[in-house]
Amino acid sequence: MTLGIVLRSCLFALVQIVTVTVFAVIALFTFPFRPLTRYRVVSLWARLMVIAARLICGIRYQVLGAENIPREPRIILSKHQSAWETLAFQVILPPHVWVLKRELLWVPLFGWGLAMLSPIAIDRSSGARALRQTLEQGRERLKQGFSIVIFPEGTRVAPGTRGTYHPGGAWLAVRTETPVMPVAHNAGGLWRRKAFLKHPGLITISIGAPISPRGLSADELNSQVERWIEGEMQRISAYAKA
Repeated sequence: MTLGIVLRSCLFALVQIVTVTVFAVIALFTFPFRPLTRYRVVSLWARLMVIAARLICGIRYQVLGAENIPREPRIILSKHQSAWETLAFQVILPPHVWVLKRELLWVPLFGWGLAMLSPIAIDRSSGARALRQTLEQGRERLKQGFSIVIFPEGTRVAPGTRGTYHPGGAWLAVRTETPVMPVAHNAGGLWRRKAFLKHPGLITISIGAPISPRGLSADELNSQVERWIEGEMQRISAYAKA
């Protein structure tokens, strides 16, 4: 650990705190607008944070498989290692919403902006009711032109580890007949889970070709997604460099 990393991480945190306060207020004023309009305004904060991460902390990124980024809505099933990808996806991918735990909307300031991004906020303990909500609101978001991002492992996992791939995202794809776009990345090597320090270097994001759910069960689709993401995680580890 160097003093430079500590100082840059402190400066980045200060920029986050100041700007999220401003954008939280702006987000509230977007309430009367259409969901896509709200998204474009509120997601400017994520764009600013990605730029700040590059300029202050030296975190760069490259995208493999950019030709697979769709124009039409998809179910996006992604590896989840840090907070960085939740910001960068808003820069790299078309408009999208997340399926997330509703408690995140209760976070002061940050939760205000998050609520304006039309997430599917569920109570994970509610079981079948959460699935019904995901399906009903998922269909609505897809019709509105949003893709839906789901982290099938459910939480952030450390680099080099694999969580359990839950089939909820695949189930939603099968029920809505929407192709899945798998995404792998190694952001956790630089911006670690629950870590304050941000390390300089290059993040690789790999976007897979769409997988059609036609003729597949949720478990079969989920297995295909898991095989692709975990295989790709091994491949892109070769790209990790400072």
